[in-house]
Amino acid sequence: MNTRMQPSPTRSVRFHRAPVVALSAALALCGHALAQSPAWPVKPVRVIVPYPAGGTSDILTRMVGAKLTEAWGQQIIAESRPGANGNIGVEAMVRSAPDGYTLTLMDIGNLSITPSMYKVPFDILRDITPITTVTFSPYLLTTHPSVPVKNVAELIALAKKHPGRLNVPVGLGSNIHLSTLAMQQRLGTNWTYVPTKGGQSSVISVMTGDGDFLFMGVIQTWTHVKSGRLKLLAVSSAEREPTFPQVPTVAETPGLEGYTAGSWQGIIGPAKLPAEIVNKTYNEVRRIIDLPDFRDKLVSQGSRPQAKPPGELAKWLASEKEKWAKVVKDSGYKVQ
Repeated sequence: MNTRMQPSPTRSVRFHRAPVVALSAALALCGHALAQSPAWPVKPVRVIVPYPAGGTSDILTRMVGAKLTEAWGQQIIAESRPGANGNIGVEAMVRSAPDGYTLTLMDIGNLSITPSMYKVPFDILRDITPITTVTFSPYLLTTHPSVPVKNVAELIALAKKHPGRLNVPVGLGSNIHLSTLAMQQRLGTNWTYVPTKGGQSSVISVMTGDGDFLFMGVIQTWTHVKSGRLKLLAVSSAEREPTFPQVPTVAETPGLEGYTAGSWQGIIGPAKLPAEIVNKTYNEVRRIIDLPDFRDKLVSQGSRPQAKPPGELAKWLASEKEKWAKVVKDSGYKVQ
């Protein structure tokens, strides 16, 4: 109901120019002052991690969050909201106010797969504001030490000899799942996907011998490779990694030429996030990942710091959506 008072038809409405001009000038000065004021953030910022604690996104949120806290003087709070391959946490972020106080740091590749694998109450292009990436991390292909293979070719041979016997613990519908599925399509192999709650659960499954092999981000697995709890077969990048140049790429295996995969970790917000907040966050993250101590720590773990600008990230997300839609369609795979 419109409760605004309407002017009486028997009275004329007169506009007094001087007060209006004065009011306009006052509003202009106020607007200028607000534009010059660091209006955000003035309170803690919640960053939803849509996966279980201990995974790559959680680790990066805490690393980046510590630096942002120093720069902005406001606490960055990492909040784990796992479930449905990240979709529960993303939905919570999408439904939040577009004021910059609720963001998400996650595997953006997982987000691009969502429309092809799940029915969710949000649109990844319409309801999300891409802000920036933080790192790219290739996957390590690892097995439990007891699996009797020394390289990818032997793993393929074992899978073909025992169809369906090898177990791959994975978050169904994740980027890692689809990357493994894409490799399977090319090889014509048959192995069994065992659903887990996230990356950390998958890694633990293989370390304990419940799972046989998996792809996983370098940040999350390299420590366990060095300790001997995981056996490293290959890396999913296009070329060998400088951090461990002795490790072959998956693409060096006959039948998998040109194969690449990996995880883009990035920051997103709800739709209609003000450009000032988007740009401030992007510029600060770009500064942080150029800090020698921060960059060296990531590089030493096989991760590549890189901050895509918001516009570039938006275009990349749209292209990845199309790419994975084809993989899912060709495989016929559906999350039950």
